[in-house]
Amino acid sequence: MDDTKHVDHDYPLSEVPAGARKGLVSTSILLFGFTFFTATMFAGGKMGMGLDFKTLIYASIAGNLLLGLYAAALGFIACRSGLNSVLMGRFCFGETGSKLSDFLLGFTQIGWYAWGTATIALVLVKMLDLPQSWTIPLMILFGFGFSLTAFVGYKGLDLLSRVAVPAMLVLLAVSLWIATRDVGGLDGLLAITPKESMSWHLAITLVFGTFVSGATQATNWTRFARDGRTAVLSSLVGFFIGNGLMILVGAYGAMVYQEPDIIGVMVLQGLSVAAVVMLFLNIWTTQDNTIYNFAAAGCNLVRRDRRGTITLIGAGVGTLLAIGGMYEMLIPFLILLGSIIPPIGGVIMADFFHGHKGRYPQLATARIERFNWIGLTAYGAGALSAYLSPWVAPLVGIGVAALSYVALFELQRVRIARQQLAPVDA
Repeated sequence: MDDTKHVDHDYPLSEVPAGARKGLVSTSILLFGFTFFTATMFAGGKMGMGLDFKTLIYASIAGNLLLGLYAAALGFIACRSGLNSVLMGRFCFGETGSKLSDFLLGFTQIGWYAWGTATIALVLVKMLDLPQSWTIPLMILFGFGFSLTAFVGYKGLDLLSRVAVPAMLVLLAVSLWIATRDVGGLDGLLAITPKESMSWHLAITLVFGTFVSGATQATNWTRFARDGRTAVLSSLVGFFIGNGLMILVGAYGAMVYQEPDIIGVMVLQGLSVAAVVMLFLNIWTTQDNTIYNFAAAGCNLVRRDRRGTITLIGAGVGTLLAIGGMYEMLIPFLILLGSIIPPIGGVIMADFFHGHKGRYPQLATARIERFNWIGLTAYGAGALSAYLSPWVAPLVGIGVAALSYVALFELQRVRIARQQLAPVDA
């Protein structure tokens, strides 16, 4: 039975038509909710333990601005073409070659989904002093429960974000006010000396790398944007302001209470009930977007519009990974993502702006080769460079992938031109 009769189509295998486009408020709120993520606040907490307040602010602004610009560039392409990252992958990696990006992007999202599912179950058992035997049933409950809004589609994600984002903003504002009171205002905050040390480039890596995989797949929603301005502004709202707020809140609590976990900070502030609500809303607004991303990649991988079915399959796989111990794998997972995901965005941008001169042909009628070896080689160079780089790995991966694509594209163009002239010269 075709599950698309029961859910919004959301165009997983084609361009989003003009009649389905959304405005700035809808797109911005959805992306804002997507970036409200516990792991981002944890990264901010690590920064708060190792940086003074002024350096923290500078690093946060720089890292989140870079992340926002990266998301905005991909968002502009998505809006202009109506395609998401996995569909763009057909042009820059080839019809068959794009299955590589489908797998990588789907893998990252199911990993995040497993981590979020495990997190809320483990934290609730601890905070509410529940029996340990409740952990796995809670993982199963949340593993499938969080997927319901994604199963509905864009409308479900939009509705949840409109309710959850204002509620979370209020909770965070109260927490920040209490922390400011407890530390003695700005003077007290500036007087704090970090007990740990963190380099500038590591701080940028944490800010940029923690959510760069999400920024790469935010095209699933920016392709719904009404125009390029909407796509760019909503991306900046989500990834510069939203992600920046998550970093700042996590770091602020860590500096004041020497506790890198925002949930632990709220418990110390006497906000235990609010902390539970905060955790639930925070994770849900990211989980549904994450599993939606997985479904989009899955539809392109199998070349069939079965978004509802793939969403439930992804929820099941994510739940199994959560039960299997994904919670303990966050740091290695982040390091891996920082190497393998950003180069995909670098290749997409180079292919669109340089290879296709800013405009893709219609996907249904385009003649696409099975393997685009220029894109695949450029991706490999970017991923390897990111993995080996001692500097900000995601930025290195994006830059090397994009420059490699341009260089290889031009070399191929020159080679073809010479071949065409060869019979004349003979």
